[in-house]
Amino acid sequence: MKRFIQTIQNIWKIEDLRHRILYTLGLILVYRVGSYIVLPGIDPIQLESISSQGTQGIFGLLDIFAGGAFSRASIFALGIMPYISASIVMQLVTLAIPSFQKMQKEGESGRRKINQITRWLTVIITAAQASAYVVYLRSGMGADVVINPGLFWISSVMILTAGTIFIMWMGEKITDRGIGNGISLLIMVGIIAQLPFAFIAEFESRLNEGGGLVSFLLELAVLLAVIMMVILLVQGTRKIPVQYAKRVVGNKQYGGVRQYIPLKVNASGVMPIIFAQALMFVPATVAQFFPESDAMQGATAFTDPTSVWYNVVNCVLIIVFTYFYTAIIVNPIQMADDMKRNGGFIPGVKPGKQTANFIDTVMSRITLPGALFLAFVAIMPSFASAFGMNSQWANFYGGTSLLIMVGVILDTLQQIESHLLMRHYDGLMKSGRIKGRTAVNV
Repeated sequence: MKRFIQTIQNIWKIEDLRHRILYTLGLILVYRVGSYIVLPGIDPIQLESISSQGTQGIFGLLDIFAGGAFSRASIFALGIMPYISASIVMQLVTLAIPSFQKMQKEGESGRRKINQITRWLTVIITAAQASAYVVYLRSGMGADVVINPGLFWISSVMILTAGTIFIMWMGEKITDRGIGNGISLLIMVGIIAQLPFAFIAEFESRLNEGGGLVSFLLELAVLLAVIMMVILLVQGTRKIPVQYAKRVVGNKQYGGVRQYIPLKVNASGVMPIIFAQALMFVPATVAQFFPESDAMQGATAFTDPTSVWYNVVNCVLIIVFTYFYTAIIVNPIQMADDMKRNGGFIPGVKPGKQTANFIDTVMSRITLPGALFLAFVAIMPSFASAFGMNSQWANFYGGTSLLIMVGVILDTLQQIESHLLMRHYDGLMKSGRIKGRTAVNV
């Protein structure tokens, strides 16, 4: 306890870190307040029925990402997922179209152009999803929640689009001037905000059963075990030895030592799950425009997180995106070039192309078990539901929510610890430094 208080005092002493944390907390407060501001034209009396129905199926998962704003018909109801979808599209386009590849290689100016295109694409995607959400409110909820249907469509689409753009802006500002990754942090805050309600609902449901308290404690014990496995997944590494040759510059000798490159088993973090989840929302979004059509009936399998097809497709997408995102983050050719330029080599492997191929092979091998475990953890809520857990609690039991919370918390703590160590203070952990999800390059 004494060490914890001392760490808090050290954090407060560092002016830059203190300002960053307060700035981040301020924007998070704005985000949470906005999630309770209801769209104009909604009947508050009928809104209660939306809150109960909005937590069913895939919309319940979307409601978790939006911090409950989806079921409350808030101005932030769509959350940050449209921006995630736009980012996916832009990354795929960058790989497929040479002009975008050239733009990406232009450095900072190219990055600004791609970000600007991503923002405009976010507006288009948000407008489409906002229109589907309006249809969902007017005809899909089974309750007459719209007071004036005439102007509700136009005003709601504009407000929802502006709300998502504002969330995107807050996320970018947190990344630039706050602490942690802003987009991931806002998603995590929305998830944590729903956790107490899910906990209470599961606790009450178990108390109404015979021996329910024992089963609830068993659930908590298993959940702690899953959290430990997720932490191991996030922090797991494969170390590659690198020998640096001796070289003499003037009267000083450099090199001649062996170091290790820690390659992450899960270098992509939680982004594959977020990307896969964004794509899984597409069938449900499109089906909202045709509530009575065959398309709506066919999309049922993809709106139920407990269905077999939903989980199979979700697993495949997570594995694909894990390799895809790892390929973007980890560049074996650049690592091999940097190693060769600094006089380093992997024992038994020739510098240059063979080193790049060796690193690429190692990354492919360690990424596969990481991707499989990532996919397994992502579909764990389906197994939790099969064992009779409350649907809200099951969404937190492993799955996307747990991975995002663990990953983002570790990343944020790692940044705070870096500020402390840079000012010669003790770190957050007595046993060693905190390892986040950030990929390590040479």
